[in-house]
Amino acid sequence: MGGKSGNKAGYFDKLKGLLEEYHSIFIVSVDNVSSQQMHEIRQALRGTGVVLMGKNTMVRRALKTFIADAPEYERLLPFVKGNIGFVFTNGDLKEVRDKILANKVAAPARAGAIAPVDVWVPAGNTGMEPGKTSFFQALGVPTKIARGTIEITSDLKLVEAGAKVGPSEATLLNMLNISPFTYGMGIAQVYDHGNTFPASVLDVGEEQLLKSFSSAINTVAAISLALNFPTLPSVIHSVVNAYKKVLAIAVETEYSWPEIEELKDRIANPEAYAAAAPVAQAAATETKVEEKKEESEKEDSEDEGFGGLFD
Repeated sequence: MGGKSGNKAGYFDKLKGLLEEYHSIFIVSVDNVSSQQMHEIRQALRGTGVVLMGKNTMVRRALKTFIADAPEYERLLPFVKGNIGFVFTNGDLKEVRDKILANKVAAPARAGAIAPVDVWVPAGNTGMEPGKTSFFQALGVPTKIARGTIEITSDLKLVEAGAKVGPSEATLLNMLNISPFTYGMGIAQVYDHGNTFPASVLDVGEEQLLKSFSSAINTVAAISLALNFPTLPSVIHSVVNAYKKVLAIAVETEYSWPEIEELKDRIANPEAYAAAAPVAQAAATETKVEEKKEESEKEDSEDEGFGGLFD
């Protein structure tokens, strides 16, 4: 009994120490992960992360004892289920994620296993003798005899993702030396500085974040303006709208200030400004022509001087 209590206390202390040392945690699924794979993953994460496994009941009990001092740990509890473990890190989450997922090994299909992906049998010569044709026919695999061997005539989906692999399907795949599945650590959830989110969030780019942020600001501004409730995103719009109203009042009344005089004059005498526009444009054009003429004369003068050196 003393040994078990000591092991439990040791695990609690280790988990608490890791929670205090590291700000980020990958909650990983370890179904069908071999001990050799676990060893290789630990080596790949050396220096950037620490892997910790443990019984779910012990992990939940430990977390509940820590919640009084750190309430954010409660967010981990819903994900402590199934065959899971923790990877603690303070490194770049994308880099650590890639290291965790990189270690995959091919595995043969076993009867009763749930297929994580669709399993296809490709068309081609199997090299098997014709006596095994009935086995293929029982599974609905289209075949023909070619050069004394069985040939599969077209690709066939043998097992759908999420379905159990039957004994016959497993036997056929093993006969064809097909290892359709790959197994490795999967990521169930990410915990970072007190927040939890799915690993897919790590693939969200900066451009997408800025676009979402901009859209959120526009939404807040629109709602604030509709409710006539000032907020930081809506203040600038309120100021602009208020100034437009002041301009409209000034135009329709005798109220004026120096900056508004030209606008009032333009409204009162549009023909004067319309007539001035072509004159101004012609003057600008004439100025450009004169500048080009001066540049051309200057270039000719320089050419004459340069040519005199060789006279």
